[in-house]
Amino acid sequence: MSNVSAIPTAHIESELSQIAKTVIMPGDPLRAKYIAETFLENAICINTIRNCLGYTGTYHGTPVTVFASGMGMPSIGIYSYELFKFYGVENIIRVGTAGSYTKDIQVLDIVLVDKSYSDSSFARVQNGFQEDFIASSPNLNQKIMKTSEKLDLKVQKTNIYSSDVFYNDIESPLVQEHNLKIVEMESFALFHNAKVLGKNASCLLTISNNFETKEETTSEMREQGFKEMMILALESCL
Repeated sequence: MSNVSAIPTAHIESELSQIAKTVIMPGDPLRAKYIAETFLENAICINTIRNCLGYTGTYHGTPVTVFASGMGMPSIGIYSYELFKFYGVENIIRVGTAGSYTKDIQVLDIVLVDKSYSDSSFARVQNGFQEDFIASSPNLNQKIMKTSEKLDLKVQKTNIYSSDVFYNDIESPLVQEHNLKIVEMESFALFHNAKVLGKNASCLLTISNNFETKEETTSEMREQGFKEMMILALESCL
């Protein structure tokens, strides 16, 4: 693993002063663009390498960077590590989508991740970490939950399965063993990087589909429902 600390990095072209201490991190670059153009004041594009778009502006006077992570643990692993290690970022709040295994967590529900379980080799290869779960940052989670109460938004807090595989033929035994309610593909790597580097990371997810009820979101539902999650993340930056 490279120890080069020059700014810009291999994957981020921004200057150090262009990235805020708190980053909102969607997976989709176009969702990063949408968040920046819809909610930030005076937003400027600060990264276009590989079309992994990043923007910095202010939200009610507070500097905020919105930076896409791409899909999967290897991708968010690169971007979150570089932002934490080389750009002095203190907090990353992932905002993404997830599938639900239970009808108790329905389409468009907002979930805050407590712990992320995975059978990924990401953490083991990165620094020999052998456990199969990693916790999010309690202080940042507490701030998000308090903010959700102020906004009168219902947010469920739960443990999740973070998978390396989108199209899988067999279900991981971890899902049943640990009573995991939802699945996504990035939080485990994000939380691990935060743990290794002494930073803070949280993960907010909107349920886009339910495996038990077979319900899926439409484009209109995603636009409306995801907006609440975006606002919650941004308000938690204040």
